[in-house]
Amino acid sequence: MLMKGQQNLHMEKWIEKGDVLIEALPYIQRFNRKIIVVKYGGSAMLDEDFMSSVIQDITLLKLVGFKPIIVHGGGKAISKHIDRLGMETEFINGLRVTNEETLDAAEMVLNSVNKKLVQIVQQLGVRAIGISGKDGNLLTVKKKLSAGEDIGYVGEVTEVNTDILLDLLEKDFLPIVCPIGLDEDFHGYNINADDAASAIAEAVKAEKLAFLTDTEGVYMDIEDTGSVISEMTVSEAQELIDKGIIAGGMLPKIKNCMEAINNGVSRVHILDGRIPHSILLEIFTNKGIGTAILGDEQEKFYTHTKM
Repeated sequence: MLMKGQQNLHMEKWIEKGDVLIEALPYIQRFNRKIIVVKYGGSAMLDEDFMSSVIQDITLLKLVGFKPIIVHGGGKAISKHIDRLGMETEFINGLRVTNEETLDAAEMVLNSVNKKLVQIVQQLGVRAIGISGKDGNLLTVKKKLSAGEDIGYVGEVTEVNTDILLDLLEKDFLPIVCPIGLDEDFHGYNINADDAASAIAEAVKAEKLAFLTDTEGVYMDIEDTGSVISEMTVSEAQELIDKGIIAGGMLPKIKNCMEAINNGVSRVHILDGRIPHSILLEIFTNKGIGTAILGDEQEKFYTHTKM
């Protein structure tokens, strides 16, 4: 039998859980039936527990009324597979050079990841369909150059067949997209998952685009992990780029975010996919946990932006 003090502590914990649900209510109402595109990649894909946690969160988004689309990467898994095959990996300006053999290996790994994600979602009672960018010409691409250099079969998205995705959403499926596309000559190309997610979010006019990455967000000071910027407008992001605060590997990601905002996406979130429930904490709480990027005319939600 619980003592009075223990009963009070027990009750306080349940009240806290109730408060969390109430805090989430306005966000659930605001984004009900809205499309959210989630780019899932990074180290969180290599750990089964992290993978299950992330997919549980995205499935919950669907069950409370969101219309999620998952676009997944697989770069680390591709690198491991290529190493096992004894193939050499070459990078130019941080991008993997993709020849025919590398493309075949990448497509095999990505398709395997895709069906694993489908399996996890369906185990949670939600219907999912894994689809390659090749299917139904979902993703049409052209050759992507890196600073003018040819890096092989790496594609830049030129067109998204939104009919496929919108039809799947309308029929209550959760689409899971593998970032492989076709050019106009029907040759396959690997697509950077960030690029694919941004292109899809822009094409379907998503309310939100979330990048699950290996970083907590955008730092005002890269040496200070407590300097994560909670919210910033496109103009504020450009100022940080101009000042050199946003640089390195974060720069192309932020440029993708800014382009998505300028092409109709309402908000873009950068989150650490290794933190349990990061996407739920960012979307459903007043404080948030990562970095949200929004248009200059959009209202800021949070109160602790460190700009």
